[in-house]
Amino acid sequence: MSSIFSSIIATFVTIPLLGYLLVFIISKQVTKKHKKSVHLALDFSTLLFVISVHYLIVTIWNQSYLWVIILSMLVIALIFVLIHWKLKQEINFSRVFKGYWRFNFLLFFTAYIVLTLIGLIQSVSSFVASI
Repeated sequence: MSSIFSSIIATFVTIPLLGYLLVFIISKQVTKKHKKSVHLALDFSTLLFVISVHYLIVTIWNQSYLWVIILSMLVIALIFVLIHWKLKQEINFSRVFKGYWRFNFLLFFTAYIVLTLIGLIQSVSSFVASI
């Protein structure tokens, strides 16, 4: 049972778009609201993309940069809080966190695509060089 569970988790970490689609489809069936379903899927899959980017970096460069990922997320959070405070003179943490989390989705989704392309190019070039 635990191997099945770990296989499912590994699949969602390896292919986070699958997790996005699954959450979107389920929430669309439950809520019947497209926009809310998209937001729920984005919020859930952000964590999958963060973990996936970490494992792609480890796979490509054989080194963990998890500390850089965490540090960059903390710096982004600090920037979001400062910008919100400068604009509104008051900090609404739920709005700041929502914006921060969705920005992280965009950042890590882009990083996922770029790292996947880098990994593919690196793999193909090493294959061609070995021929």
